[in-house]
Amino acid sequence: MFNWKGAYYLFVGLIALFSVSCGEYSKIMKSPDSDLKYRKVFEYYEDEDYYKALGLIEDIKAVYKGTDKYETLCFYNAYCNYQQKEYSLAGYLFKEYARLYSNTERTEEAEYMAAYCHYLISPNTSLEQTYTEIALKDMQGFIEKYPESKYMEQAQKCIDELNFKLETKAYNNAMLYYKISDYKAALVAFKNVLYDYPTTSYREEIMFTMVKASYTLATKSVESKKLERHKNTVQAYYAFLDKFPNSKKLKEAERYFTNSHNYIESKNGLQKD
Repeated sequence: MFNWKGAYYLFVGLIALFSVSCGEYSKIMKSPDSDLKYRKVFEYYEDEDYYKALGLIEDIKAVYKGTDKYETLCFYNAYCNYQQKEYSLAGYLFKEYARLYSNTERTEEAEYMAAYCHYLISPNTSLEQTYTEIALKDMQGFIEKYPESKYMEQAQKCIDELNFKLETKAYNNAMLYYKISDYKAALVAFKNVLYDYPTTSYREEIMFTMVKASYTLATKSVESKKLERHKNTVQAYYAFLDKFPNSKKLKEAERYFTNSHNYIESKNGLQKD
């Protein structure tokens, strides 16, 4: 049976605790004692009450401008926003800290966190990837500047993930061209993916689809362009065979190759006659 009485007292206790907490915070905010507020910033931060810590930071930052305490408040201001998942603002604040304080013991951490915040707001691959590109640039800049950083391993993992996002976006865009039957654009886009991402995990699927797209483009072309495009299909097939001789899709690719090869042979026979 549910203990309504116990639940009631728990609820009342929580309300009382909340009231005391809010009352204490209100008194601190109204206090003229900036040093008290400064100390309380870190108490609230340690208690994970980032909203109150941030409120105090905003209240006293101007008082300490030009001092070491101002620098510390700027750093914690960025972290409070980060802890509240305000990653875009936090990234900006970390970057600003690193710009203003370019040679402190916290500078390296701030630069990493600025890049990491951009990493966190990088969208999924169905969306526009500007933030992914920004995060990648920031992370690459970080590891170049701090090759011995304690954040190196995590930074490299972020770089790998961001690169894979951009790679996947490029692959999906190329596949979209193929799906809407724009085979010329698809072939150009697939070649660009292979050039930009030479170790891509999509290589087998890309090279197979290039055979298929080349063949389909050839069959749908006007007569004057068919021979050249069937030759392109043969070249695409041999490139695929060379890279993936044991591919499960090789038999299907062979059909396109055979048809293109036969067309070329028939044209060569006509030319001999």
